[in-house]
Amino acid sequence: MRLASLYSGGKDSTFSLYLEEQMGHDVPYLVNIMPEDSASWIFHTPNLSVVPLMAEAMGKELITARSSGTEEGDMEGLAMALDGLDVDGVITGAVWSDYQWDRMNLVCHDLGLKVFSPLWRKDQDLVMEAFLQSGIRAIIVGCYAEGLGQEWLGREIDRQAVDELKRLRERYGISIMGEGGEYESMTIDSPMHSRPINIESSEIVWKRDNGLLDVRSARLGQRPRLEPSHPHRVRYHRDR
Repeated sequence: MRLASLYSGGKDSTFSLYLEEQMGHDVPYLVNIMPEDSASWIFHTPNLSVVPLMAEAMGKELITARSSGTEEGDMEGLAMALDGLDVDGVITGAVWSDYQWDRMNLVCHDLGLKVFSPLWRKDQDLVMEAFLQSGIRAIIVGCYAEGLGQEWLGREIDRQAVDELKRLRERYGISIMGEGGEYESMTIDSPMHSRPINIESSEIVWKRDNGLLDVRSARLGQRPRLEPSHPHRVRYHRDR
């Protein structure tokens, strides 16, 4: 099918897009809603200014719409962005939030669009394991839960980080996916990216027990150049 992907730049929306493309769907559009209120309950808000660079890296057309950040405003912004797009359905990165799920489905149902949510109601440990194996790289850019201190900002979500998140879950009951709003993430590379995202400057904004890595500027980086192969040159090594 021809699909549009709701895209915030976070790991869940990137992973969902990746999974649907692996299933053979054509995804020419990224749809990004930009709430004025950072407390939007439906959409991710940190570092949305980097999303156009992400779309460029993936060769996707970016469709944007603004929202007041209220529930009604978010739904109106989503409907405005999707209305008239030449697609059969929409990909979402929803994992466990019934609130987000219900509202996205309401908007898509009214527009006659199917909803594809490959992470929905999946076991979070299994989802995180699959994410680690996907080749997607993401960093933490917002911390909003006990146990997630300032040192987590800018940290890549790799195997070691996930092991530590699991220990924090045992102690505080957090979601290792950040599904309860414990943290926010930003994708810096994936198998879909022609070039990675390099953060050139950023600022940590920390208030009491939570904070944000505010990315001020970023650019597309370069892939390491592979040395040309020389099939006519074969080297043999003696067994020791």
